[in-house]
Amino acid sequence: MTIHAALMPLQKALATATAGSVRAALNVIAPDAVIHMCAPIGDTAGVDVFDRIYAPLLDAIPDLERRDMITLTNTTPEGEVWVGCMGNYMGTMLRQWLDIPPTGHLVHMRYHEFFQIEDGRVTQAQIIWDIPELMMQANAWPLAPQLGKFLATPAPMTQDGLVADGDGTATMAHVIAMLTDLCKYPANPNPVVMNLEKFWHPRSNWYGPAGIGTGRGIAGFRNWHQIPFLKAMPDRKLDAMGDLMSHWFAQGDYVCETGWPNMRLTVSEGDWMGLAPAGREILMRSLDFWRTEDGLIRENWVLIDLIDIYAQLGVDVLGRMREFNKARNLGPITLPESQFQ
Repeated sequence: MTIHAALMPLQKALATATAGSVRAALNVIAPDAVIHMCAPIGDTAGVDVFDRIYAPLLDAIPDLERRDMITLTNTTPEGEVWVGCMGNYMGTMLRQWLDIPPTGHLVHMRYHEFFQIEDGRVTQAQIIWDIPELMMQANAWPLAPQLGKFLATPAPMTQDGLVADGDGTATMAHVIAMLTDLCKYPANPNPVVMNLEKFWHPRSNWYGPAGIGTGRGIAGFRNWHQIPFLKAMPDRKLDAMGDLMSHWFAQGDYVCETGWPNMRLTVSEGDWMGLAPAGREILMRSLDFWRTEDGLIRENWVLIDLIDIYAQLGVDVLGRMREFNKARNLGPITLPESQFQ
């Protein structure tokens, strides 16, 4: 069995999801697997994945479908085999989910899902679903408006995210060199030391999570994400810090990173996402995909577990949303199949 083949039945079952097909396909996950799931769902064991993760979502979105746009597989430098997937869950939201009101319309929610494979089964997963993206479509996002653009995240421009192949060594080296230069600032207070033009394509797209949004080009990346981020957390560090660990692997022009968590930061100074400086250290979960083109980063898909970050800073996102919901009907929506009179 190839590494890809291990997950193919689950991917196929979720493409046109039913409770029975998904439950059966989840046998690829070992019962004692550790499934790290974003807030507010939280960690669960492999044996409980259907009941804790998929059953509530299927209840809210009965015609749920999974659309993979990137699937990468390789061995990390530490010798572990991982599969990374990026795409959108889509379907008609007819009932509340996590107290997010139903919309009665097609909704989309991006996912970044990473699976460690051992002997043909999943033994660990690290998963972020962009739950704030769903809140925004339901007009239920209770916090500050995002600076970047809101959109349904697209597939790679090259449309090769499901068939990427080849040695990704140079791609990984380029991305790690970029991150290394980013971290030279603000120890060196001149932003030029980050060398963005050396690493990023002038027409790059940075697809951030809902709550931050998407930026176009270096100017969009700087203004809608990097400047507020670094003002608030100038001490941000990469993952090589003893107790924090990322898993890196690459294929061809693609590279990805998963870590739970993989960054340590202190929200110490400027405003970020409407949050006042709290002076608190936080641990960040960020699951990322990059695509390079002609030696430069053309696209970067980034999901951050923002609801968990808010919780670390003492903000209960879903609790605040429930306050708004007191004036909303959370009951199920029924759409008539045919009504012409």
